[in-house]
Amino acid sequence: MSLIPMEVGNLDGLFVLILLIMFGPAALLGIIGVVLMGKNKKKGGKVFLILAGVYMLISLGVCGSMIIGL
Repeated sequence: MSLIPMEVGNLDGLFVLILLIMFGPAALLGIIGVVLMGKNKKKGGKVFLILAGVYMLISLGVCGSMIIGL
């Protein structure tokens, strides 16, 4: 059994996947919120914008800690 760590190749795809998980749903929720605000459904738009903000805050905490290695 070898204790030498294996070399890892190119991890650009993994980094892009983490960024998509971090920003993708929050951007989608934000766009839905703005569209609903434009269609005079203020209450629904506010809910989606708040959900986008909460998702962004949590994802920056979780995924951000994975990126910097904590």
